[in-house]
Amino acid sequence: MTIDHLPPLREVVERHRIAAKKSLGQNFLFDLNLTSKIARSSGQLKNRTVIEVGPGPGGLTRALLAEGAAKVIAIERDERCVAALEEIGNAYPGRLDIVSGDALTIDYPALAEDVGEPVKIVSNLPYNIGTELLLRWLTLGDWPPFWSSLTLMFQKEVAQRITARTGDNHYGRLGVLTGWRCEALRLFDVPRDAFSPPPKVTSSVVHLEPKTDPLAADLSCLERVTSNAFGQRRKMLRQSLKALGGEAVLEKVGIDPTRRAETLSIEEFVALANAI
Repeated sequence: MTIDHLPPLREVVERHRIAAKKSLGQNFLFDLNLTSKIARSSGQLKNRTVIEVGPGPGGLTRALLAEGAAKVIAIERDERCVAALEEIGNAYPGRLDIVSGDALTIDYPALAEDVGEPVKIVSNLPYNIGTELLLRWLTLGDWPPFWSSLTLMFQKEVAQRITARTGDNHYGRLGVLTGWRCEALRLFDVPRDAFSPPPKVTSSVVHLEPKTDPLAADLSCLERVTSNAFGQRRKMLRQSLKALGGEAVLEKVGIDPTRRAETLSIEEFVALANAI
């Protein structure tokens, strides 16, 4: 598949000697059919600014620009990839900003403030920091957030946890925090052999959109409740939540103390957090 006049990604990687580093969680996606599918999954890109974390040699970057993104802000820690990204910037003048730095130290709201409107975040996230970044974007003090949507790739198991609902095997703290503030959908899986080098697991792309008016809850209390409840998920709530009030707080909000964490709805977790 050809989406622009730039050379194939494998050629770019070889020319710039960009061997994937395990320490950076790098698994390069060369298939432009897939990168274009991910870009399209993020919705309308025309006249929109996109933040991309960990672009590597720029496969998804190229797809986002080819699909019409007005600007892509690419955050890349690996200095070896900057020259390859600059070639993409030259092919799309004025539409690619490269930010060299650690994705965990970037002030994302400040980047969006410079844009003047909510941004889209579209990324094949490095596996080793993906969940941490998502939690940071979900637990912002200000809501609605600086982003209008997240289209992200995770390990399949993590994606299942993000989109899990009450009673699902993968339902846990991540599913509660996501469901509290977002509408989340697992879109499609990406096989191991689509990457170089192939990871040990299948990946999945998820799409999240923020709820404009999520249930009111104290974030720190909600995090404590979910952490305690799912930290001892095999125990009844009266035991797992003992440190937070146990039976007394459960009865206060009308929840049977003999239930377990995976049976509670997001609304019930919010009620518990507010009671505490």
